[in-house]
Amino acid sequence: MLDAVIRLRAIGANIDLDIPVIVVLGSQSAGKSSLIEAISGITLPRASGTCTRCPTECQLYYSSEPWRCVVSLRLVTDEDGTVLGQPRRVEFGDPIFDKHLVTERIRRAQSAILNPATPPTTFLNESTDDLEERQLSFSSNSVCLEIRGRDIDDLSFVDLPGLIPGGDPRDSKLVQQLAESYICKESCIILLTIACETDYENQGAHRLAAQYDPHGSRTIGVLTKPDRIPTGEEGSWIRMIQGQHDIDGEETGIEYFSVKNPDSQDIKHGISYEQARQKEAEFYSTKEPWSQLDWPYQQRLGTKKLTGRLSEALPNLISKRQVFLEGEVNKQLDRTNNEISRLPSPPSSEPVGEMLRLIGLFVRSIERLVEGTPDDDGLIQALREPRVDFKKAICQTAPDFRPIPRPGVFFSKPTIIPPPTFLLDEEIKWQEETKNSKKAVYIEDVMLSANSAVTRELPNNIPFVVKKRFIGDFVSGWDAPSKKLFHTTVKELNKRIKAQIEGYFAQYTHGHLKSRVSNVMHAHIQRCANATEQRINFLLEEEQEPFTMNEHHFMEHRSEFLGYYRGIRQKDEGSFVEHLQSKDANTKSIVNKVISGLAELGLHSMESSSLARLLPPDPMETAIEIMSEVQAYFQVSYRRFVDNVPMTIDRSLLRGLKVGLESALFTGMDISGPGGYERCKLLLSEPEHIVMRRAELQNKRDRLGRAKEELLHAFE
Repeated sequence: MLDAVIRLRAIGANIDLDIPVIVVLGSQSAGKSSLIEAISGITLPRASGTCTRCPTECQLYYSSEPWRCVVSLRLVTDEDGTVLGQPRRVEFGDPIFDKHLVTERIRRAQSAILNPATPPTTFLNESTDDLEERQLSFSSNSVCLEIRGRDIDDLSFVDLPGLIPGGDPRDSKLVQQLAESYICKESCIILLTIACETDYENQGAHRLAAQYDPHGSRTIGVLTKPDRIPTGEEGSWIRMIQGQHDIDGEETGIEYFSVKNPDSQDIKHGISYEQARQKEAEFYSTKEPWSQLDWPYQQRLGTKKLTGRLSEALPNLISKRQVFLEGEVNKQLDRTNNEISRLPSPPSSEPVGEMLRLIGLFVRSIERLVEGTPDDDGLIQALREPRVDFKKAICQTAPDFRPIPRPGVFFSKPTIIPPPTFLLDEEIKWQEETKNSKKAVYIEDVMLSANSAVTRELPNNIPFVVKKRFIGDFVSGWDAPSKKLFHTTVKELNKRIKAQIEGYFAQYTHGHLKSRVSNVMHAHIQRCANATEQRINFLLEEEQEPFTMNEHHFMEHRSEFLGYYRGIRQKDEGSFVEHLQSKDANTKSIVNKVISGLAELGLHSMESSSLARLLPPDPMETAIEIMSEVQAYFQVSYRRFVDNVPMTIDRSLLRGLKVGLESALFTGMDISGPGGYERCKLLLSEPEHIVMRRAELQNKRDRLGRAKEELLHAFE
């Protein structure tokens, strides 16, 4: 299990997962270095100031083979402090078989860590003076010690730089942040180092530990330098060993141990590891009050007891975390894969081929768009309502002829004119919506226009210009609806094209492919729009000159409007026609007498309806004919025009967009010919933050994948 955890840390799984680890936490000069030496059996570098300036990972293994130490560097950041996707392990020199050589190798390894701009191997042979120089005060990169021997217990832990009370604020903050990055995790066992020679409250390590482990459930305390407690003041420290409370009298869940390591004189005289352990055992067995502690608390005194406890705690924690780690790996793998899938696809290694593929797909999508798709939100479906509005607006330009005198001239009460029932219901409805007496053209207005236009014509001949003038009046109202339909179509088309560009080229903003395609499409649409507008203007100009070959429908509508207007005139003239159509017996008798009398005069085969011809001619008949012919021409031309304009827009603008589109894109983006490969590569390039994010996620996926494999095999 210990090997599995070490391998997980080696591949960087601790970046993503809460990997069990023991971390040595303490203030500067709390005896951490001596504690590490006591546990590992090696001597750490001794110098003025803070000795440990980067994490030191100690991996201890029991082995029947001769003692050996391998020193390496585990780099998690580069020389600029940027986190690496995958930690790098750098071997730092050959294996060491002499314990006395380890101290200098560690010193040089730490110098390599603190000078990341210099190749690490340089420091293996640097002069002693050069080792004092450093680019960094502290680093999160680690010196790793893999130690194997017969007198070693299986254990793994990380020694952190000591907390610096009252030092450089920047250094103090760096060291605290480094410590917090470890102890904030639930799988971190905090080995809290407290020096008995220093006031407990002045050692901030216990407050930092309590901040992240308030109940002390994952903290193991170590009281160092017990020989420096003033005589008579041992009681408070002893109570901590007994687990009664901390030095302030507060209840604590921390399990405290105590170790006594060699003092400076012993170190100066070169005390061996075995001698140090022997002197430690003598101290606790002979020095009161330590020697008077009950047997259970005697098991918390000495390095061997502490090492044994740590050797139990770490595997127990690993075992408890096994199922959680497996589940967390799978969960994070799924989340990472989802994040990767949401990123844009990476640029192709064949940029020209990829560009051809993208443009081809885009052009086909535009072709489908303008041809029409069977969707509720398709382009053609979106233009249906504007086209109906256009038809309605043109229909509402029909002349409002009224075959009656203008109210207020001959009659004070306006006459209600029924709509022409031979028109379509929607046309009647649309025209009724816009009827306005102020814009109506009454019969005397038409007659006045006719009489005013006569020059050298023979009697009863009305110049064609009169009808042409009325036709020009309604045709002039067709410009605005036509332009509105045109601009609405252009706007909707641009919106749809923009969405298509977004769908195909949204990820290609960095190399400006998206903006380049947008510019080319804008220019292409503008060319089609200009051509379409010219054709619409041509249609409007053509309608200024009345013309139709549709004589049948023209004459049919003329006849319908003549009957319609004459009927209104007759109804307005009096009751003679009504009498002729009456079913009253007395009236019918009179009508029959008239018909009989006419028969005696030689007018045979007369009917009651024929008697209306005996009325004198309508003096306004000329106006009636003008009105009827203008209305008939409106019906013919209006129906023609409401088809021609949408067809022109569809043919010239929508379907016309397909013509030359692919060629326009290739030409506009200049991707063919010399330099085409490089231009395609540049256009398809992606933003640096996307590149970095993808690399980060792929590295994370690789780490998690390797962690999953390790977990599968570690606990089989």
